Amino acid sequence: MQLFEMLETKVKAHQPTIVFPEGIDARVLGAAVRLKKDGLVTPIVIGPRGQIEETASANNIDVADLETIDPASYEGIEELVASFVERRKGKATEEQARALILKDVNTFGTMLVHTGKAEGLVSGAMHATGDTVRPALQIIKMQEGYKKTSGVFIMVRDDEQYVFADCAINIAPDANDLAENAIASAKTAKTFGIDPKVALLSFSTKGSAKSPETERVVEATCLAKERAPELSIDGELQFDAAFVPSVAKSKAPESDVAGQANVFIFPSLESGNIGYKIAQRLGGFEAIGPILQGLNKPVNDLSRGCNEEDVYKLAIITAAQAVEERQA
Repeated sequence: MQLFEMLETKVKAHQPTIVFPEGIDARVLGAAVRLKKDGLVTPIVIGPRGQIEETASANNIDVADLETIDPASYEGIEELVASFVERRKGKATEEQARALILKDVNTFGTMLVHTGKAEGLVSGAMHATGDTVRPALQIIKMQEGYKKTSGVFIMVRDDEQYVFADCAINIAPDANDLAENAIASAKTAKTFGIDPKVALLSFSTKGSAKSPETERVVEATCLAKERAPELSIDGELQFDAAFVPSVAKSKAPESDVAGQANVFIFPSLESGNIGYKIAQRLGGFEAIGPILQGLNKPVNDLSRGCNEEDVYKLAIITAAQAVEERQA
């Protein structure tokens, strides 16, 4: 795929360190070994070495060269505990912090990212989305200017690439959330080699219908343009007006986005989730993600139904985000 060829070239020169908290999962182990062998990522796999080797042996995976960390015997545990207590600002005692870090592999892995031992994290093969996202929000936290994370999918079919957001996190975003999402999604698009033209979607185009729902999108568009005037952002646009040049000429002739949008901001989680699945199942697009946006360091969530290739690809995406953060 053209997208991943570009990303592999981007990360190969840096080989960012990515932590995989679910080291006892064969899919994760297989991907981690491939990533190291291919010179794309420096993986750290979390889990008891004995269990990791047992899983590897049962699945014919050679983990001899793989760096693994068992939280129970990690020499830097006190540094993680102290950093956690400081980061949570009195919401956890040292005893509570130690117990959580030792018990929860996602918290342990997130602390490795926070303290600079790793540059990103990939989890979710064995855990629910909340188990991955919660420690990230509590510890890594949001970048300045963002209040909420959002989840995007990169939709790929042959040489076509689009960004769909938010399809994973925020159920009922307000105007500020949509504006943040639009700006963050434009940044994500650039990470993947897409020159962003951002459409905030609605069932109305430029006032063809009036309702609280359409006005929320109009307000979000104004906020996004004020905060990022250098970006090509427009709304409210129906999907056909955003995507089809002939429809754009009729419905939004003055727009510099209509008819050529490649980043689509959905007005609610239900519309985004439905939209990407329709494109995936009926349109034949590969849906890569969800990719979390707006965090200080990259953390990404797998589906529990993922396969080894999904882990491999999401790790490359996470590594690309880490390179972007390093160069920012």
